[in-house]
Parts: sequence; structure tokens; C-alpha cells
Amino acid sequence: MTKIGYARVSSTDQDCSIQVEALEAAGCNVIRSEQITGTRTDGRKELALCLQLLQPGDTLVVTRIDRLARSLADLLNIVTEIKDKGADLHVIQQPMDTSGPHGKLMMQMLGAFAEFETAIRKERQLEGIAKAKAAGVYKGRKPSVPVDEIVRLRSDGMKPSEISRRLGVGRTSVYRALGMVA
Repeated sequence: MTKIGYARVSSTDQDCSIQVEALEAAGCNVIRSEQITGTRTDGRKELALCLQLLQPGDTLVVTRIDRLARSLADLLNIVTEIKDKGADLHVIQQPMDTSGPHGKLMMQMLGAFAEFETAIRKERQLEGIAKAKAAGVYKGRKPSVPVDEIVRLRSDGMKPSEISRRLGVGRTSVYRALGMVA
């Protein structure tokens, strides 16, 4: 019986050390962690590896249910995969046993709350951006292509392919920049 720990944070300015410590204290033999959004399971290589490693009798351990999934659909798919492998799920900070009906209900409720929290956060973020735009504070991200430099090099007679190589930008970006000013 192996305990496989999975830790996840959403962004690169966060770290998993607190989760890893909790997983070690829970007796995990293997611990995998990653820095990636939890809103989807796509691209979560460490989670995929943890699920792949599970054998009958093993347990996947996470600190909180939202570290595993942020949508109820993803959570149910992950738990189904765990159960299909004959393994169990243990959530440290939200104790539950997924083998009985009460544990399944609790897991679904926590999954629904995680999904709701994500939706509310996104709604607040969009409201904040709209308010900042209306106030003239939010201008979007800064241009990644030096339009003035592209125009100058083109006026000096340089071809778009040469400009692309010199500035390290895509040729399409060069053409787009020239179309914006011409």
C-alpha cells in the first residue's frame, strides 16, 4: 500500500512547501508537485503521473480538494479513475472517506464549492478589469512587438523577414505591425 501525495499551486510565484510538509507528515511514500492552474486537468503532468502510479490498495493524498480539481466534473472524473484502479483518495484538511455515501456526498459538495469559488473569482476579476478600463487605468498588456523599431527598419529598406530575424519576432507580427501604421 503506497501513499502517493499530490501538491499543486496555481502560479509560479507560489510554492508547494507547506503542502509537501503536510503530505510528508501524512506518510506519503511518493510526493509529486506542480505549479499550474487547477481549472483544467489538461497539461497537469504530475497529476497524470500520480494517477498512473496508483495500484490497487494505494491512496492518493492531497491537502485540500481544490488542490486536486476546481470543477465538479474534473473532480468526479479523477475520483472515478482512482476508484477504477482500486485505490482510495484521502484529503488531509477536509477529512473524508470516499468509500461510503456520506463521503461521496461530502466530496461532491466540496467539489461544487471549489467550482463556485473559481467562478466567483473570475467574475470579480472581470468586474475589476471593466472598472479599471472605464477609469482609463487599465490599458491591457504592453505591446510585445516594438512597432516603432519595425517601422524604422522597414523605412530603412529592410525586408520583413530580415526585421523578423533581427528583432526576434514572428514575421506575421512584423506584417501586422506594418499594417497597423500604414
